[in-house]
Amino acid sequence: MTTRLISRRAVLRGMGTAVALPLLDAMLPRGLGAEKVKAPRRMAFIYSPNGAVMPHWTPKKEGADFELPACLVPMKEYRDDMLVFSGLACDKARANGDGAGDHARASGAFLTGAQPKKTAGANFQAGVSADQLAARQLGDRTRLPSLELAVEKYRGAGNCDSGYSCVYEHTLSWRDAATPLPPEANPRQVFDRLFADKPNDPAAVARNELRASVLDAVLDDAKDLDRRLGGSDKKKLDQYLSSVRELEKRVTKADPLTPMVLPDDVSRPAGVPADLTEHIRLLCDLMVLAFQTDTTRISTFMLGREGSEQKYRTVGVTEGHHTISHHMNRPDNLDKLKLINTYLVSQLAYLTGKLKAVKEGDGTLLDHCMIAFGSAIADPNRHAHEDLPLLLVGRGGGTIKTGRHVRYKRDTPLNNLWLAMLGRAGAKADTLGDSTGVLDGLE
Repeated sequence: MTTRLISRRAVLRGMGTAVALPLLDAMLPRGLGAEKVKAPRRMAFIYSPNGAVMPHWTPKKEGADFELPACLVPMKEYRDDMLVFSGLACDKARANGDGAGDHARASGAFLTGAQPKKTAGANFQAGVSADQLAARQLGDRTRLPSLELAVEKYRGAGNCDSGYSCVYEHTLSWRDAATPLPPEANPRQVFDRLFADKPNDPAAVARNELRASVLDAVLDDAKDLDRRLGGSDKKKLDQYLSSVRELEKRVTKADPLTPMVLPDDVSRPAGVPADLTEHIRLLCDLMVLAFQTDTTRISTFMLGREGSEQKYRTVGVTEGHHTISHHMNRPDNLDKLKLINTYLVSQLAYLTGKLKAVKEGDGTLLDHCMIAFGSAIADPNRHAHEDLPLLLVGRGGGTIKTGRHVRYKRDTPLNNLWLAMLGRAGAKADTLGDSTGVLDGLE
């Protein structure tokens, strides 16, 4: 009979803090190596707002023999770890009789495949999203059913797009047709959600006020665990805890004790880094940590709200993103949009590299992930919702053949892809929104 020395759900505790652990050999049945462990499959949906410059996004060749277009060059190192899709569409982002409001409909329909109700009031309605359908079935296996992240601070009231509530532009996740799940933009709040044993516990509040280290709070528990581990596990634990401490330092540094004075034309959500790249990468690192420790297996991440006017000064773009997305085919606007698209893809490359660096079971954490990246808008000047810019990174536990550009019949529902991902993650679903079946061609 096999036994486990340490539970896979074991955590280090102390002073209102719970630090989940990565997969250790001591968690496996006697004689079973990590390379033979069947790791859980994770899925994330990353939204890139305001569409893409499609001639610089879409590879010219199909299959494995494709060259990376300009916007995808940041993924050069991970070309064999991804699929590039063409031909998928988000029909419910189209007007379908509802008039203007393509940006609100795009993010509202991206994961739901449902036509968002045109209202600026509290009677908003969409549909259950793919991530939350998975959370319903898989969420009880992890500490958090799902993790919702965003770069821009959530706004859930008011009119944001031609009579559509702001809630549609500011979230991807819908628990049901009338219940959106607000994403979190503040890395400190995300960090505390991952590590606070009980978020409202007085001890956890005191820890935050004292700005004490998470690892200091669990040091005694860690020392006790260390005495029970072999040499290989000791090294894994040390490397993991070191990475958590480094991440905590970055989170703390990004959450200044005194308010920052910013120029009038710069708007940043409170409590986040002033540097956009650091903000995005902190949230990426927190997602990796959540997956690595099996704190959750499902996440969404909005790199910007749909219709975002984010300014990408780091690549020399000082105009608002949405404003220049209506490029009118002007070469200067198209060049700036290409810079933005390439920059956002470079953040995906960063996340991919972090996932690939984590060894797990018979491969890497990336091998056991499915990371979808893209938008429900193609050419933003036309508000096109067909032939969308979409990537899928990771092999889904060996169920996906990557390193290819796959073209589908025009107007193939995007939700067919979500059904394919859900099935591979272990969530049963026959339909979702406007799906017409499970997308084939991934194997």
